[in-house]
Amino acid sequence: MDNKNTIMFDNVTRSERRTPREILSEVYDALEERGYNPVDQIVGYLLSGDPSYITSHKNARNIIRQIDRDDLAEVLVKNYLGK
Repeated sequence: MDNKNTIMFDNVTRSERRTPREILSEVYDALEERGYNPVDQIVGYLLSGDPSYITSHKNARNIIRQIDRDDLAEVLVKNYLGK
């Protein structure tokens, strides 16, 4: 093989990517369905980085990992402030 170009593999197609709002909504709903306080659990995850704050119900733990915690916190602050 003489091709020395790097091939980039992206296992998530653009149509499968979710917005931060969609991610939070899905995770919130999964936590609520399992009887957790979604706000407390999401804040715990954001502050600690510990994925065990998020239930695996409906794949929520993997879904929330699709966005970096810092990016998610940035989106939340901007939305809270209306910026």
